[in-house]
Amino acid sequence: MLGRLNHVAIAVPDLAAASAVYRDTLGAKVGAPQALPEHGVTVVFIDVGNTKIELLEPLGEGSPIAAFLAKSPSGGMHHVCYEVDDILAARDHLKANGARVLGDGNPKIGAHGKPVLFLHPKDFQGTLVELEQV
Repeated sequence: MLGRLNHVAIAVPDLAAASAVYRDTLGAKVGAPQALPEHGVTVVFIDVGNTKIELLEPLGEGSPIAAFLAKSPSGGMHHVCYEVDDILAARDHLKANGARVLGDGNPKIGAHGKPVLFLHPKDFQGTLVELEQV
């Protein structure tokens, strides 16, 4: 069911400063910031060749990233994203096997313009998992 690792997401308190570290210190190719109001974040993708790093900064007061940063003010790993061919089939399979899908269980459009779902971290060894249909 799982495809390749699409990205690792890191919550950051300052998107511009974090982007500069990846660009200037690590020499990575850093994309432009993209606001995603429906997810409460602004994101930047960093191409590292075999996958991507997604930097997340809170967007708005209700941002789930704001709550994360309240617990970890300097930031940290937020989630991993895996690709799936059919997100609805993946959702149904996971639910049938006891995994919890966050939100209302229906996919939303993610930063790449493709359907995504998030899975409860308690079902995946403490790691928030995002699935993205490719």
